[in-house]
Amino acid sequence: MKFPRSRILVFARDPEPGTVKTRLVPLLGEQGAASLHARFVHNTLHMACSAGLSPVELWGSPSVETPFFQDCAQHYDITLHPQSAGDLGRRMHHAISNALERARSAVLVGADCPGLCAADLTGALDALAQGAGAVVGPARDGGYFLVGLTQPDPHLFTGIEWGTSTVFSETVRRLDDAGIDYHCLAARNDVDTPEDYQRLLTEAARTGQEYRWQ
Repeated sequence: MKFPRSRILVFARDPEPGTVKTRLVPLLGEQGAASLHARFVHNTLHMACSAGLSPVELWGSPSVETPFFQDCAQHYDITLHPQSAGDLGRRMHHAISNALERARSAVLVGADCPGLCAADLTGALDALAQGAGAVVGPARDGGYFLVGLTQPDPHLFTGIEWGTSTVFSETVRRLDDAGIDYHCLAARNDVDTPEDYQRLLTEAARTGQEYRWQ
């Protein structure tokens, strides 16, 4: 592994129909949206583990004892960790803080950005290894698909309006205010809405990109 003293954290919910990718339900139905989410999780884990960069941890919600997460642990070289209670910011801060007790840096990604690739993870981990205090991967909807730190900082995760178009800009403003040197990756698309999904299909057809969710 190139970065054995770092950790890659994958955040995911158990793909229970009606609880995940709810904005895609009008297009795909509850079962279809849940199946898509499950394939996204597999896509992310396969990519992160195949890259061989750092140990990979799957942080699951609401429990990692579900058949889906247990099956993931059987198929990939990962460890399972339960997400904490609280909003998304509190859960991310808890996971990163926990990982940084065991590692020099931690990079957290979600499972709703199928365009996330090994080059993104390499760029993030390399930036942290070279001295950046933080790294952020902006999503084109105004959020972010990746965040990495070398020191836990609750200020970056408290009082953020998660799911809005200001998440990335507010996070960067807080990094600037704190004087933290940070690195930004190239922007990528999350897949949360029917429009996102149709754009993903169009782009995959245009480029011939193969994803494990197809």
